[in-house]
Amino acid sequence: MSWIYLIIAGCLEIGFTTCLKLSNNFSNLKWGLGFLICATMSFVFLNKATLTLPLGTAYAVWTGIGAVGTVLVGIIFFKEPISFWRVFFITTLILSILGLKFIAENKV
Repeated sequence: MSWIYLIIAGCLEIGFTTCLKLSNNFSNLKWGLGFLICATMSFVFLNKATLTLPLGTAYAVWTGIGAVGTVLVGIIFFKEPISFWRVFFITTLILSILGLKFIAENKV
């Protein structure tokens, strides 16, 4: 269940970074409120995940999910540039997240 909490927390991190962008420096109340809700809930679920997962692993996976998702949101919705190196490093980040999950589950 902790991994599910962690994935939810990471998805909420994508939500709060997206809301942050759309809030226009918190001048748009709807997106500013969305930021506060997503950020709060992201930390709640991260906290639940760290009750049983190693703190360092949980934090790395949480930020990794958020980083990958936020880059993808930027590319898809905000027309941010995409390049070979950007895709390469996002791919290595995804592989690192999967590696941390594998190590945490198998205690290698």
